[in-house]
Amino acid sequence: MPISTKTDTTSLEQFMEKCKKERDETQSTLKEIDLLIQQTTAEVERLAQRNTQATNKLRQIESAMETVPRQDIQETYTTVLDAQQRLFTMRGQLEKLQSDQRNLTCYLDLLRDTIELTGNAESKPSVSEEDETKSLPIIRVIEAQERERQRLSQQMHDGPAQSLTNLILQAEICERLFDTDAERARGELASLKNAVAATFQKVKGFILNLRPMMLDDLGVIPTLRRYVGTFSDNSEAAISLTITGKERRLESYKEVTIFRLIQQLLNNAIEYGQANNIQINLDIGEKVARASVEDNGSGFELTDRLNSADADQLGLSMMRERLEMLNGQINFDSGLGRGTRVSFELPVS
Repeated sequence: MPISTKTDTTSLEQFMEKCKKERDETQSTLKEIDLLIQQTTAEVERLAQRNTQATNKLRQIESAMETVPRQDIQETYTTVLDAQQRLFTMRGQLEKLQSDQRNLTCYLDLLRDTIELTGNAESKPSVSEEDETKSLPIIRVIEAQERERQRLSQQMHDGPAQSLTNLILQAEICERLFDTDAERARGELASLKNAVAATFQKVKGFILNLRPMMLDDLGVIPTLRRYVGTFSDNSEAAISLTITGKERRLESYKEVTIFRLIQQLLNNAIEYGQANNIQINLDIGEKVARASVEDNGSGFELTDRLNSADADQLGLSMMRERLEMLNGQINFDSGLGRGTRVSFELPVS
């Protein structure tokens, strides 16, 4: 029996060493994939912009096919096809990397659980483990910030950056038309002026989403009223906001948290849920602020969505982590075809 016990212990130690080695290798591979995803994402954005520019140029040529040299038409078509092919290839590569990242992350979690369940860890954490435990909230904050930056970068690319690219193309058209067709040039200038005004409004809306100045000056309640009103005017959904409790200023970071969560939930309801009716409630109590956002959108299966990669895309993980760090909590209630209701509370006393 003692021999058998010693053999079992040795085998367990060997197994643990193998798991730890595999864990370290997997972590290293994940870091490499993270870097590749960042590089590939940047390349996809660059190619998407190039594809848009080529497509816009093709549309301009098609509208004046009779006056454009045949060689220019052929070169433009070739450029569009090349841009689309490269973009398609890079997007496929990005999807493959993201799939590998998800699979390796699941595998890494399994390895960590295996190491923990064997009881091999010391009863008292080592200094490095204690540091890791202490740094966990900081890591969550950094990850949430990076996700937010990535979302804002995508919005900048799809919104103002895209509009500015189109403005440059329109300006070039006007410049070329001045010597050949002054009347048409005036029409293009009028169109350019309208496009500039529309782009300016988009930039103002983007700044409002990024950081409303009212939030620092007047607080979360006036800012929400203004934001919801503007959002409702620019969408086809009926949005109502109900404020109860005592209207007062809260600590800055708590006001930001309340505003950001309602903002994210409102965007999710429109963008992903295709809702056309949204009810927002905010109650500022003496000790706790409670809020809820309810919509009549498409809804989703809670278990599947909360445990999937979509949780990051929708900001669900970020919301939960942000509230937990502030001793708050959040609840999701949804189902396919019956809309979504998200409620959260945050201590404010």
